Amino acid sequence: MSELITTIFFLILSVVTGGVLVVFLEKKNQATFIKLSLAFSGGFLLAIAFIHFLPELYAEQHTSIGVWVLVGFLVQLFLEYFSGGIEHGHIHAHANKKIPYGMLISLSIHSFIEGIPLAGSGAHEHANTHEHLIGNHDNSLLLGIILHQLPVAIALMTLLRQSLIKSTTSWILLISFGLMTPLGLIFGKLIPMDSAIPFMDILLALVVGMFLHISTTIIFETNENHRFNLAKLTAILLGVGLSMGLI
Repeated sequence: MSELITTIFFLILSVVTGGVLVVFLEKKNQATFIKLSLAFSGGFLLAIAFIHFLPELYAEQHTSIGVWVLVGFLVQLFLEYFSGGIEHGHIHAHANKKIPYGMLISLSIHSFIEGIPLAGSGAHEHANTHEHLIGNHDNSLLLGIILHQLPVAIALMTLLRQSLIKSTTSWILLISFGLMTPLGLIFGKLIPMDSAIPFMDILLALVVGMFLHISTTIIFETNENHRFNLAKLTAILLGVGLSMGLI
């Protein structure tokens, strides 16, 4: 129980920290910080997908696992149609004081889904006696989510403020978004671990597909400023290096 509470605490803290940073960062520094932190998290997400999760998912000989990774990729593509790409730092604010419900719902669905596999932490066996995958690298999954949630929270809070939405309302919406991943985690705890169907591995494959879409989009986005591209490349490599250190 204490481990669950700690995980939820850090998940919510990453989002709240993003909101607090918006208050203290200047607009110019804000945009740069979002892009570089997204590049760092993008490199980390891409690396853990290839180094940690895909090899183990395929090692379990799930013949359909590639299908579920592809489904996750397409799900994220669909969600970003409504989110406007805020997961990549794209902020399209309109000073109309209107709450962007479509974007918030899209982000919430994404966060809820990626929180579910965290519930596999500490699980060790399926009914078929195979070791459960999530428990092996739950720390890298949690860290990947936290590293991505932080810049997304900054982008979301920035958009809400630029849309001239009341500060109190903005914080309520941000914290509501921050609760989605913990809710996914709690929901995941209700999924039977001893089922003949490897639900957690399927959900992890979905999340890996979503990670691949987000990370590749971040990495392959171009920028005219070559100096910034160097900084972005450095941030990506640092993210990859961090994932290597978790092996």
